Amino acid sequence: MCGVVGYVGPRKVVGVILEGLRRLEYRGYDSAGMAVHDGSSIRVEKVVGKVSDLASRVEGINLDGTLGVGHTRWATHGGVTGENAHPHRDQDGRFVLVHNGIVENYLDIRDQLESRGVSFYSQTDSEVVVKLLSQIYDGDMLRSLTELGRRLEGSYALVILSKDDPGGFYCVRKGSPLVLGLTEGEGFCASDVPPLLPYTKDVIYLEEGDIAEVRPGSVRIWDKDGRPVERPVHRIDWDVSMAEKDGYPHYMAKEIHEQGTVLRSTLKGRLSESGVDLGDDVHWDGDFLRSLRRINLVACGTSYYACLVAERVLERWTSLDVKVDIASEYRYRDVKIGADTLAVFVSQSGETADTLAAQRKVRSLGGRCLGITNVRGSTLAREVHDLLLLKAGPEIGVAATKTFMGQLGALYLLALKLGWERGDLNPVEASRLAYGLLKLPYEVERVLERDGDVKAAAERFCGYDDFLFLGRGFSYPIALEGALKLKEISYVHAEAYAAGEMKHGPIALLEPNVPVMVVIPKDGLYEKTLSNVQEARARKSPIVAVASDGDDLIDQMADWVIRIPRCEECFSPFISVIPLQQFAYHVAQLRGCEIDQPRNLAKSVTVE
Repeated sequence: MCGVVGYVGPRKVVGVILEGLRRLEYRGYDSAGMAVHDGSSIRVEKVVGKVSDLASRVEGINLDGTLGVGHTRWATHGGVTGENAHPHRDQDGRFVLVHNGIVENYLDIRDQLESRGVSFYSQTDSEVVVKLLSQIYDGDMLRSLTELGRRLEGSYALVILSKDDPGGFYCVRKGSPLVLGLTEGEGFCASDVPPLLPYTKDVIYLEEGDIAEVRPGSVRIWDKDGRPVERPVHRIDWDVSMAEKDGYPHYMAKEIHEQGTVLRSTLKGRLSESGVDLGDDVHWDGDFLRSLRRINLVACGTSYYACLVAERVLERWTSLDVKVDIASEYRYRDVKIGADTLAVFVSQSGETADTLAAQRKVRSLGGRCLGITNVRGSTLAREVHDLLLLKAGPEIGVAATKTFMGQLGALYLLALKLGWERGDLNPVEASRLAYGLLKLPYEVERVLERDGDVKAAAERFCGYDDFLFLGRGFSYPIALEGALKLKEISYVHAEAYAAGEMKHGPIALLEPNVPVMVVIPKDGLYEKTLSNVQEARARKSPIVAVASDGDDLIDQMADWVIRIPRCEECFSPFISVIPLQQFAYHVAQLRGCEIDQPRNLAKSVTVE
C-alpha cells in the first residue's frame, strides 16, 4: 500500500526519489519522506502531507548524494504524524529503513527491546524493525537480515541503508511487493513498476523471503535462509507515456477513455468466431475441461463486482456450479474444493493480500487455480497454476475503471472458452457470441463519446449527499460498481441494491433528497425494474435512469435519462458501467475532490 523508491548510481538521488514517489502517489498516502547517504552519514527528511510538500521541504537543503530511499506512508500503526512518517532509524543512526506492510508481532518485540533499554519515538511497527536489526547486526549484513526475517511475523517489504555502506542498499521481501530495476551503472527498487519506467524496462520481482543487495549495475539475491538464488528478468511492455496523463486533467479521466482500447487488447489474439485461445499461460486439456464440475470466483472490491457479472454469464453459457465470494470471507469459510474445482482469483495488482491467502488455501486443498491480473510478475501471477493477463497497461487512478473493463473481457473469454469446449454451447451459438464480443470495443467507444450528457446529469445532481443505486440481473453488479465509484472519489454516501430488494427495507430511505440511479437497459427484466422505478417515484425520490436508446417509456418515469446504445442483454455490463464511472468522476470534480488519490484509499491493498 505504501510507496517505496530506492536508488544508487551517478544521478543526484533527491530528484530520482521525488519523481519516483510522484509516480506512486496513486497508491494512497498521508506522509512522505526520504533518506540520503552523503558518503559519510545518512540525512532523513519527512513531512506530513504530499510529495510536493516533501519537495518544498528539501528545496534549498544540501542533500547531495547518489544513494537513498524514499517512502509514502498510508497510516496503519499510529496516527498521521511526523514521528510516524518514514524513513525510520535505529538509536545509533547506523541503519535507516522504510517499510511497506504490517509486522504482526511488533508489540512483543518492542517489549523485549524496551526491557534492554531501547527507546522508541513513534507508534509504528517499522521503527521496531530497524531497532531490532540494530540489535541483531553482527557485522555480516546477509546473516543479520536472515535472522531478522526469522524474528518477524506478518508482511513486509524493507529497504535498508547502512551508514557504513555508501555503495548500495538492501531489500527484504515477505508478503508485500518489491521490484528491482536493472540498468548499467545504476540500481533501483520500487514497490511498483511506474517509478522504474523512465530508466529501465528490465525488472526482477522479488519472491517470498528474498533478500537482495543492490549496487550500481549489479544485484545479488538470496532466499530466506541466505542461499544464493537467481530470479528471472522480466521485460515490461508498458511505455513510460502510458503512466502519464496525456493531456487529461486526471488519470481517471484518461483511463475511462482508454477502455475501448483495453477491451480490444484483452481480446486480441485470443478470440475469433471459430474459437477461444487463452494463450500459453493456461494449460488445460480436454479431459480437464470435461472433468470440471464447480467454478469459484474470488476477489475484492471492484474485482468482486466483475466476478458477480461473470457469475451470470457462466450460468448462461456453462453447466458448471458457479460460486462467487469476497476473498476476505472465502479464505475463512469451509469451502468444498476438489480436483473438479476451478478457482479463479481476480486482482488488478496481483498483490491483494486476502486474494493471495484465498488462492493458497485452494492450492492446499487440491483445487486448480487461475489468476486474472494486470501484472505478469506479481505474486498471484507466479503462484497460480494458470494465468490470464488483462493487458490493460498501468492504471494510476486509485478507483479502478479500465481494469474493470479488462476483467470483464477476460472473464467473458473464460466463460466462452468453457461453454464452447465443454459442449455446453452449440457451435453456432458460440460463434455468434464470439462475434458479439468482438464488436464490443467499438460499442464501448460509442458510449464514451456521450460524456457530455453524463456531465450535464452530474451538474444537476452533484449537490445531493445520498444516492440509492438499483439494478436487476446483469445490471445489479453494475449498480454496485457505480455506487462504489461515487463513494470512492466523491465521498457521497451511495448504496446499491438488487432492484427487487428495495421494498425489503431500503425503501424507508426514499424521500426528495435521496436520488435513485437505476440501471435499466432494455433487457428481459426491464418491466420488473420499471415497477421498482415507479415505487421510488411514488416516494418522491428523483430518478436518474441509465437506459437504452429508443426507450420512450422511461422518459415518463425518470427525472433524468442517460442514454446508452442497445445491445444484447449479456453484453450490457460493458456498456452500462461507463456512464456510472463518468458520473462519479464529474460529481467528484464538481465537488472539488481529489480524484486520483481519494482519501483513506490505496491502489494495492497488501494487508489483510
